Amino acid sequence: MRILLSNDDGYFAPGIEALAQALADVADITVVAPERDRSGASNSLTLDRPLSLRRAANGFYYVNGTPTDCVHLAVTGMLDELPDMVVSGINHGANMGDDTVYSGTVAAATEGYLLGIPSIAVSLVSRSDKHFETAAQVARRLVLHYAERPLKQPVLLNVNVPDLPVEQVGDLRITRLGKRHKAEPVVRAKTPRGETVYWVGAAGTAQDAGEGTDFHAVAAGHVSVTPLQLDLTHNGQLPLIRDWLA
Repeated sequence: MRILLSNDDGYFAPGIEALAQALADVADITVVAPERDRSGASNSLTLDRPLSLRRAANGFYYVNGTPTDCVHLAVTGMLDELPDMVVSGINHGANMGDDTVYSGTVAAATEGYLLGIPSIAVSLVSRSDKHFETAAQVARRLVLHYAERPLKQPVLLNVNVPDLPVEQVGDLRITRLGKRHKAEPVVRAKTPRGETVYWVGAAGTAQDAGEGTDFHAVAAGHVSVTPLQLDLTHNGQLPLIRDWLA
């Protein structure tokens, strides 16, 4: 089995190292990740300049671009054989609800999915770096399960793992995306030179976090597994817009 690993925290991040170690004995691993932290890059592609591919001392490849660039470059130009799966992560922090729209971690997996490859995005719901090994073991479990029972069509799974020792984590729960309140306002500040700058505000708290959502599952100590799709058509508004334009 061939697996392409990527992330949005950069090739040097502890999450992708833990992921590579957990999967090294079950698959042929190739790591292609951004050269720096590209959190929040979403599905952006770099179209205004060429990309460079370099290799670090640990064998990981890194690209001076976005997470989407990394997967696109690897699958369409770098690798001699297509990977059987793309795994993105382990993200340093949650990617639940509206986070998925902005997430570079989810975007890397999304690019694999768009290229016809089963893909998984894995995130550790923490900012403390405590239990990356737990999320790595969850990823390993999912990869092994897929190897034993491959699906007949490409899937895009968004996986969020609570920051707990592996023995304390509950079972896997199939969930839908919850929804956050709107983000906090931007924070205005002054530079030492007197220039006004703005920091993007923190993500809002969970608004829709009821049973069945990713927020609810993780808060209860379970692993959230959410299948994602990319059809953005608002089917419920088709008649409305048709009538409006008639």
